[in-house]
Amino acid sequence: MSVSGFIFWGVIAVLLGYIVLIYNNLVALKHNISKAWANIDVLLKQRHDELPKLIETCKQYMKFEQETLEKVMQARSSVASAQQQGNIPALGKAEGALRMGLGSLFAVAEAYPDLKADETFQHLQARISGLENAIADRREFYNESVNNNNVRIEQVPDVFIARMFNFKDYSLLEFVEQELTDVDVKQLFES
Repeated sequence: MSVSGFIFWGVIAVLLGYIVLIYNNLVALKHNISKAWANIDVLLKQRHDELPKLIETCKQYMKFEQETLEKVMQARSSVASAQQQGNIPALGKAEGALRMGLGSLFAVAEAYPDLKADETFQHLQARISGLENAIADRREFYNESVNNNNVRIEQVPDVFIARMFNFKDYSLLEFVEQELTDVDVKQLFES
């Protein structure tokens, strides 16, 4: 084989190696998104299981706050539905409603000293607050993974490999406008 033949096959081997490298990196990004979503899913399920316990504990003390309790349970249902469907935009909206409902519930609980002193309530409030923080961390990791994927599949030369093998972009888990604003605690006590 001539020198030009070695060069030709060398260039082909390097090119194929580069394509394989790009493909493998895109696969890794796709699986990071799946892993990040699975981590969120686990925490959402844990929180989903804790909320009825919190509501039952609150019902014993909060006889006149049915509307607040119902809002939390409706939001819980919306989160579960969006989660099961894998609907990221709907999940972001439902999460916002749930977080606002929980904020309202904890604010209203301030008016019930016996409830605040209840050991079960304190435990559930701490558990749910901890889960909320963990969910926020996982949402950040998920969005970072989605962003890395979406950037890579649009960059040259990755875009060619991504299109050839049908790599897709993913939606960010975004917050609704209401979730970004502070809760008006005074208004909660007046309603």
